[in-house]
Amino acid sequence: MRVMRGVLALVMVLLAGTAMAADRMRMAVTTSFENSGLAEVMLPEVLKDLDLEVQLLVVGTGQAIRLGEAGDVDAVLVHSRPAEEAFVANGHARHRTQIMYNDFVLIGPAGDPAGIAGAGSAAAAMSDIAAAGAPFVSRGDESGTHKAELALWQAAGIDAAARNPSWYRAAGAGMGATLNVASGMAAYVLADRASWLNFANKGDLALLFAGDPAMFNQYAYLPVNPALHPHVNAAAAEALEAWLLSDRAQALIDGYRLNGEQLFTYNAGAD
Repeated sequence: MRVMRGVLALVMVLLAGTAMAADRMRMAVTTSFENSGLAEVMLPEVLKDLDLEVQLLVVGTGQAIRLGEAGDVDAVLVHSRPAEEAFVANGHARHRTQIMYNDFVLIGPAGDPAGIAGAGSAAAAMSDIAAAGAPFVSRGDESGTHKAELALWQAAGIDAAARNPSWYRAAGAGMGATLNVASGMAAYVLADRASWLNFANKGDLALLFAGDPAMFNQYAYLPVNPALHPHVNAAAAEALEAWLLSDRAQALIDGYRLNGEQLFTYNAGAD
C-alpha cells in the first residue's frame, strides 16, 4: 500500500511538472542578431513574462526564410526587406512587423590602404576597395548582410566578374566567423554595427566608414502562416509578437548597450 502511495505521488509530481512546463516555439534568427548578445538579454525576459521558451535556430537570412517556407520554425526574425516581402507575398506569413534597426558599417585594417575613411558614400568606398585590390571578405551566405553588401557593389557599378578572387574572398559563414577571417587577413568587411561592437578578436581592424543611408539595417519579425503549416505554434508566435510590440521590449532593446554605445533602436510596428 505504501508502495502504491509512493507511485501515485510520483505520478502526481510528474503530471504537475508537465502542466507547469513553459510553452515552446522555434524561431529562425540571423547570426548577426545572435552575435549581438541581445538574445541573451531578451529571451529570459520572454520566459518570465510569457512562460514561453523561444528556441533559436541561428542561420543567415536566406536559410531562415527557407526554414519558414518549409514550416520548420514558428517565426523568423531577419533583416532583408525584399526577401521578407516575397515571403509575405507568397503566403508564408500573413504580415511583416518591423522591430528595430541599426546600421551596417565598413570595417578594415586601421591603416586603411584603400582610403575609404574619407569616401563620400558607401558605393564610393566599395569602389575604392576594388580599385586598390585590397583584401575584402564577404559572408557569401545569402544572409541579410551578404545581400546588403551585394547591393553596395551594384551601386558602385562593380559586378561579380570585377570582384577578382585575388582580393575578394567569400567566407560562406556567419558574421562572427567572417569577422574572424577578416581579422586574420587584415581585410575589409561589411558588418552590422552590433556584431562589430560585440566582436572580441578585432586585431588591427577598425570601423572606417558608416553613416550612409544605404547602410540602414532594419530587422523584422514574420510569424509563419498556420494556414500553410497547421502544425506551427501560431499562438506562441502571436504572443511573442505582441510582447515585441510592448513597452517592455522597447525598454530592453533601447537599453541594450555595449561600452556605452546603443546597439539597436526600437521602431516596432506592423508594416
